[in-house]
Amino acid sequence: MKFSVVIPLYNKAPYVAKAIQSVLAQTFTDNELIIIDDGSKDDSAIIATQAIENHTNCRLIKQENAGVSLARNNGVALSQGEYLCFLDADDWWEPTFLEEMSKLIEEFPEAGIYGTNYTIVNETRHKTRVAPIGVENDFEKGYINYCQVYSKTLAMPLTSISVAIPRPVFDEMKGFPQGIKLGEDFILWIHIALKYKVAILNKPLAYYNQDVDVGNRGTNRLHNPEEHMLWNLTDLEPLEQTNVDYKRLIDDLRTYSLLPYYLSPEYHDAAQIELDKVDWDKQSVAVRNQYHLPLLVVRLSVAIKKLGSKLKQRIRSI
Repeated sequence: MKFSVVIPLYNKAPYVAKAIQSVLAQTFTDNELIIIDDGSKDDSAIIATQAIENHTNCRLIKQENAGVSLARNNGVALSQGEYLCFLDADDWWEPTFLEEMSKLIEEFPEAGIYGTNYTIVNETRHKTRVAPIGVENDFEKGYINYCQVYSKTLAMPLTSISVAIPRPVFDEMKGFPQGIKLGEDFILWIHIALKYKVAILNKPLAYYNQDVDVGNRGTNRLHNPEEHMLWNLTDLEPLEQTNVDYKRLIDDLRTYSLLPYYLSPEYHDAAQIELDKVDWDKQSVAVRNQYHLPLLVVRLSVAIKKLGSKLKQRIRSI
């Protein structure tokens, strides 16, 4: 069993060495590392090159900036492993990540995707914690209903830094969708999960770093609908009539994620089109009120909540 690890790299000079080192420190050594520098404008490529010096199983390839999906897909195309793993350049793994993943694969061979739990690192806000991914407290490992588990807490059971995918499954799905800047990984995961079994090890072996410059994070700004996952799942819309678990998940993601777009004059109409697909009878009263109260009232409520959150952060920093 061989793993190919792909790191997409774009302007992550302060972090990339730690990410690479966590791959080089893996106790499971039958692996290769391919770093795709996606046109970085800082010293990322230089730092990465120094970090992999004298490691024959590592390569760094440069390309013009084309986005994280193409960077990952190009890395896969250059790789040779039976199983594909991905690590973002500002995150890192426990040394046993690949070893534990190999055991999970051997124990649950029917899965089309494998994952581990992960730690959300946010030391700035003093909120570092193990992700509450929605499995029961006594769940150790096994197959899960991905949609049901995701719906419980809306904490991602699978992330781009905590999965392994058999190469044939990745190829069948044609990799990560290009042109998507928010949720490109979810689009791939959901297509796999709706066709194959999903196996999870409920052990935090990856670190999802939220202490990254806000300017480098895709989750802190609004994206054009054509770049957002929720506007790019039209091929799955027929399943909303037949798959209860998928319907619940996608509606929950809509109501959870689209509020900023709903409140934005620029994207309000596009958000409304997606929200019109929601089965509101299955949503809580609080969620229904967010979208059905007068827009001015909702905007005021959100503004007050944001102000309260800022005040709490200031008090903690004193």
